[in-house]
Amino acid sequence: MIDESSLKKGQLRKLNALRKSLGPAIADEAFAKWLVQAVEPPETDEDAERISDALWSLIQDGKLSIRRGGYIVRRGRGRVIVEPAGE
Repeated sequence: MIDESSLKKGQLRKLNALRKSLGPAIADEAFAKWLVQAVEPPETDEDAERISDALWSLIQDGKLSIRRGGYIVRRGRGRVIVEPAGE
């Protein structure tokens, strides 16, 4: 038996879809096998870690300050675009 209260919303939807298409007995077995094989995404993004590490020394030296609302960083045509997050 699968503990449905510990499942995330997407996992619960997958389980219910399997139950509708395959029936409860086969679906529970298939879902249990899928759940064991499913790889959880990492908690942090590696690129975000690199950006944070690169900026941290500037912040500690007082050469950079990040305002309260933060910034949005995105790619442009051959450049990096940094905008205030609130706008």
